[in-house]
Amino acid sequence: MKTKIMPFCIMVVFLVLFSTSSNALTKEKLQQDDDKVEVYYFHFNTRCETCLAIESESKADVMELYGSVVSFASYNLDEEIGEAKGKELGINSQALVVVQGDTKIDITTEGFLYALTDPVKFKEIIEEKINSVM
Repeated sequence: MKTKIMPFCIMVVFLVLFSTSSNALTKEKLQQDDDKVEVYYFHFNTRCETCLAIESESKADVMELYGSVVSFASYNLDEEIGEAKGKELGINSQALVVVQGDTKIDITTEGFLYALTDPVKFKEIIEEKINSVM
């Protein structure tokens, strides 16, 4: 009888340990996802020179300033995946946004004002807005 109980007890102990560590890892991952800062650029198929500059400048600035700590993604709202991501974030037109958890900072206007004409100032704005949520 002892030989049958011992493997059962060992199995129960492993299951308890595994489920506890799994829950801890899941909670930690969720917390990390909420802390992550992401920059999203939404656009349509038809784009002007300024629209292209907003994307290229913001992407380069985010990479230069933060490397892999802050992610940058561009979505075309005329495509299904872009439309879905836009709906998730409540965006239905061209936009440049900094997102951290439930916080969303729209810097589209600054992009149109400075990405093409004053990229240095645009970079400073991007840095300021990202730092405000970190």
